[in-house]
Amino acid sequence: MDTGKVVLGALAGLATGAILGILFAPEKGTETRKKIADKGKDSLDDLKHKYNELIDSLSSKLDDVKSEGNKYIKEGKSYLQDGQELAENAKNDFSSAIK
Repeated sequence: MDTGKVVLGALAGLATGAILGILFAPEKGTETRKKIADKGKDSLDDLKHKYNELIDSLSSKLDDVKSEGNKYIKEGKSYLQDGQELAENAKNDFSSAIK
């Protein structure tokens, strides 16, 4: 089972249970509605915080991958340049040998 689905299901169940608990509590309707609104705001704030943490984590990982990729590109260019120099030297040595 996908972990994201399990977490989402658990959060939905928790939210449903909290709302039902508040609805069946022996309080005035205005107090109950205020508690539901407060709980919804808290849940939304929590989700925003988790979303921002996820985006920050993904951005950091993307930056790491970019940095690593750039390092490999520089290494590749260096190897290519070394290969070109070796080929040029071999060509010059061959030309000198046949003269």
